[in-house]
Amino acid sequence: MASETNTSSQILAAHDAPVKLSLMERLKKGDEVAYLVTFASALSIILITCLLVQHLWVDSAVSRHTFGWKFLKTSTWDPVNDQFGALPFIYGTVVTALLALLMAVPVGFGAAIFLAELAPRKVSNILTFMIELLAAVPSVIYGLLGIFVMLPLLRDYIVPVLQKFFGFLPIFQGAFYGVSYFSASCVLAIMIVPFIVSISREVLLAVPQAQREAMMALGATKWDVTWKSVVPYAQRGMIGSIFLALARALGETMAVTMVIGNVPQIKASLLAPGYTIAAVIANEFTEATGDLYINALIELALVLFAVTMIINAVARLLMLGMKSQEATR
Repeated sequence: MASETNTSSQILAAHDAPVKLSLMERLKKGDEVAYLVTFASALSIILITCLLVQHLWVDSAVSRHTFGWKFLKTSTWDPVNDQFGALPFIYGTVVTALLALLMAVPVGFGAAIFLAELAPRKVSNILTFMIELLAAVPSVIYGLLGIFVMLPLLRDYIVPVLQKFFGFLPIFQGAFYGVSYFSASCVLAIMIVPFIVSISREVLLAVPQAQREAMMALGATKWDVTWKSVVPYAQRGMIGSIFLALARALGETMAVTMVIGNVPQIKASLLAPGYTIAAVIANEFTEATGDLYINALIELALVLFAVTMIINAVARLLMLGMKSQEATR
């Protein structure tokens, strides 16, 4: 009797065991083709990134060997005498991007919370559509609006008020002629707000409805539910939107070039003109003569790429840290 039971078990196990198909049979079924196509697509991203880094590294060899690490610490940018330093451009890129975030994040988060949690659905859909349209506007148009609309507004109304109340601070001292770090930051803030709003709104809408219903069943108000339940649940995605917006701000070219002033100097005042890495590459690459000049500009591109990668890596580590904290709760 026991032998019959064992035989039956072996037959059932053999019947349930997965049938090994040959390569041609898997290809005919399409599974292997789908796997190979998707794997090649994923691998192509890595290959493109590696090729980009390799070309930037090789094509900046003359500059790297000539200046070494001094390239990142020197403020002199003199193409006539073949003296190049990236510090003014790194400073301008970081200052304008961070200042833009300081202005854009509160507005973006506030708008996202309103659209996702407080606004009527029809109003939310209409406003969301308009915000997504703003994200699709070419940067050169933002630059033109900055020159003809924002700069006069800053020069005649906003900057005089800032200097009146905060003029004792070094960042608001000096004459203001329109083009400046502050102007570039304002344009960048306007450009990155739609990204923060769109991503944060989608993250908030993805919060399970049970989170809201549980608190409302306890007598919480709509704002209590939003602030104490929905936002903490979605904070990782909202912080991720900040880093995506920062990456966009670091690499923005045309709009910043048109309103920052393009002066390779480091100034403490935000009202002074400056320069960014993307702007100097766009302005001077076609005019560059000589291998050292071209290699210096390519090395600036390599520096910008490295800064962007570091910021994305920090964002990923931050998201993983927050995820692990949530898992231990």
